Amino acid sequence: MKTIAATLAGIAALSLVAYAATQTTPKDTSISPTIKLEPTKNKPKSSKRDRAILAGGCFWGTEKYFRMTPGITGTAVGYIGGKVKNPTYKQVSYENTGAAEGVMVEFDPTIITYSQVLDRFWDIHNPCTLNSQGPDFGDMYRSGIYPTTPEQERIAKESKKRAAPLFKRPIVTEIIPNQPFYMAETYHQQYSEKTGRFCAIDRSDHVKP
Repeated sequence: MKTIAATLAGIAALSLVAYAATQTTPKDTSISPTIKLEPTKNKPKSSKRDRAILAGGCFWGTEKYFRMTPGITGTAVGYIGGKVKNPTYKQVSYENTGAAEGVMVEFDPTIITYSQVLDRFWDIHNPCTLNSQGPDFGDMYRSGIYPTTPEQERIAKESKKRAAPLFKRPIVTEIIPNQPFYMAETYHQQYSEKTGRFCAIDRSDHVKP
């Protein structure tokens, strides 16, 4: 009887393990409703919302300029991709996590389309410098677009080609779909609005300064 009971207990345990394996928590991405963005002062025209995940160097400046853009209804800064889940600013800065500083922006597509969000993206940073932006160096400052749908990926690739003539050197912006986005610490959220400090735009490779 003990042998039978032990066998049944083993089967039950294996079943629970198999069930648990199917209940894994999904990675945080831009379409996750659990990521709360800070509303901007821009007035929307509709209830429709889309989101974009972008990296353009120091996220303080990237967020600042997007929050000033008509049609952008919410933003948050965070860490994109990498090999460490929910990294800290210190880890991203000093421990070679592979994550990029970036921003998640929410927008009203009846005012500004995803393609137009990318137009703004090209304008507010230098996409021609590899793993750096202005005075900041390191792969956390790389330029990147992180689509969350096949349609966004298609638009991103087209936008990159269309933007090429706007710069003196080749664009090195990476386009990688479905990357996890981890919220940065509260200290970094809307940093410019709280302190008046931000990272300046590097336009040294723009054809039109």
